[in-house]
Amino acid sequence: MFCDEPTSGLDSFMAQNVVSVLKAMANKGKTVVSTIHQPSSEVFSLFDKVLLMAEGRVAFLGSTDEACTFFKQMGAACPSNYNPADYFIQILAVIPTREDSCKQTIELICDNFQNSEIGLKIHHDTEPRTDLQRSPYKASWWAQMRAVLWRSWMATMKEPVLIKVRILQTLLVGLLIGVIYYGQELNQDGVMNINGAIFILITNMTFQNVFAVINVFCAELPVFKREHFNGMYRTDVYFLCKTIAEIPVFIVIPVIFISISYYMIGLSPGPERFWMAVFILTLTANVATSFGYFISCVSYNVDMALTIGPPVIIPFLLFGGFFLNTSSVPIYFKWLSYLSWFRYANEALLINQWEGVDHIDCTASNTTCPKNGLVVVETLNFSFANLDMDLLSLAGLIIGFRFLAYLALLSRTYRSY
Repeated sequence: MFCDEPTSGLDSFMAQNVVSVLKAMANKGKTVVSTIHQPSSEVFSLFDKVLLMAEGRVAFLGSTDEACTFFKQMGAACPSNYNPADYFIQILAVIPTREDSCKQTIELICDNFQNSEIGLKIHHDTEPRTDLQRSPYKASWWAQMRAVLWRSWMATMKEPVLIKVRILQTLLVGLLIGVIYYGQELNQDGVMNINGAIFILITNMTFQNVFAVINVFCAELPVFKREHFNGMYRTDVYFLCKTIAEIPVFIVIPVIFISISYYMIGLSPGPERFWMAVFILTLTANVATSFGYFISCVSYNVDMALTIGPPVIIPFLLFGGFFLNTSSVPIYFKWLSYLSWFRYANEALLINQWEGVDHIDCTASNTTCPKNGLVVVETLNFSFANLDMDLLSLAGLIIGFRFLAYLALLSRTYRSY
């Protein structure tokens, strides 16, 4: 806490009460720095350390007892039954018509303190080192990591209402999707509806999580840059802590979401299939989160991030295999389709759903109805053999987008706009 004359305008009794509260906070481990004007002797004795300044120089810095001892050693002992604060102010004051002698006294006191045992120790502790290997930061990497991670976690948890709203939103959307696609059967219409429901799950997880983080870095950039250039913490520490602190949220949200809608839709009932779907959708949510971090880091402000976010997502959505068969993607867009998490998540969830399904009810006259799960997957130009590659690709996109986001933040840190 930094307090600028907290006792101004108060009588001595109220001033002592205010400083006593600050003293109690300091005793509990808080750091309290205060300027104060003409404290009473009782108030003065409450301070752990005092800093006396005159003419822009430090006349003394230490405990109240050390202050009295220092002036006594200089032959200017504070008289008994005299308020030390008033006495020090008088000694260090520049009196009209006596400016020269007062300034000489002040210079003598400041020089004596600078060469005293206390002054030399302070100078040694605060002297800048010339070692070229010395880090510009005030704490080690691990100390920065612990402090910033704790602060990031507290910032995430300090808004319980927001977290509750996000969970409620997830519950309602999951329930809505479950009700719309409720109880799908293994026939031609059911196959189309199940495939559509799977893609809706992926799409919802994408937009919900992208917009949850799209303002994180661009909104905090001015504060981050100020603290970074003050030597408080590194760019990588800040980025890692912000992203790590939010991981639990982006694991819980997709688990709640898929748990509600999975069995309502009528997806493959096996527990191993359910947990695989949970894993795939969690990876998808974190890819979307990583992409949101990237958009946030390259944007100048929140408005810009919200403007460019949706249009950039659309191409990835189109190459997901639902609106456009992967075999129909133009050759000049093939490279972009390989960056689409919609594609990998859609293929993985479809494999998880249709692998092992040997029969789908079709009417005899319907020649376009897929007879089994293999036909469903192959019709979309997907393959059962690609499941492991899909999972690795989703994990790679999480790392890749976050690395690009970090590089963008690093660039923004050292550039002026």
